[in-house]
Amino acid sequence: MATSNDIKNGTVLRIDGNLWSVIEFQHVKPGKGGAFVRTKMKNVLSGKVVDKTFNAGIKVETANVDRRDFQYLYMDGEDFVFMDTDTYDQVTVPAATVGDAKDYMLEGMSVMLASNDGTPLYIELPTSVVLEITYTEPGLQGDRSTGGTKPATLETGAEIQVPLFLEQGVKVKVDTRTGDYLGRVTE
Repeated sequence: MATSNDIKNGTVLRIDGNLWSVIEFQHVKPGKGGAFVRTKMKNVLSGKVVDKTFNAGIKVETANVDRRDFQYLYMDGEDFVFMDTDTYDQVTVPAATVGDAKDYMLEGMSVMLASNDGTPLYIELPTSVVLEITYTEPGLQGDRSTGGTKPATLETGAEIQVPLFLEQGVKVKVDTRTGDYLGRVTE
């Protein structure tokens, strides 16, 4: 247990049996009345974002979230199998928990797996990854103008928008948070 004064960004609270991660917080001390803490919190499992206010000094239950490095091994049916890089233990994570991260994960990739009491909560990817374009319409001579984009399918199956001049087999850098094309990678 902690008090509302201990709330900081990244703190995970257990409220009504659900886990909520604090995205933003602000300690407010008005001239009249008692102080309070205004927060914006995200449900760890569903992703729902809510605003909640706590009175100063009120007891809040914090949850212990263990964040460790794991390596993505393979897909087993609908589930994903990860290996702890320290203990070599394997963990099976349901597709619903992995969510959109699957669009940017390749076998052997290092990820951060957050868990609470042994239950996987979410996957954190690096901010950008390098993936190969497996299919896109061929570029035409003169398609060098700026601003034009076309759809391209990546080796993970995800589809992103890339500049017109890029072709199949080219490696590109992709932002894992937004799915945006960041640039071509030459090796």
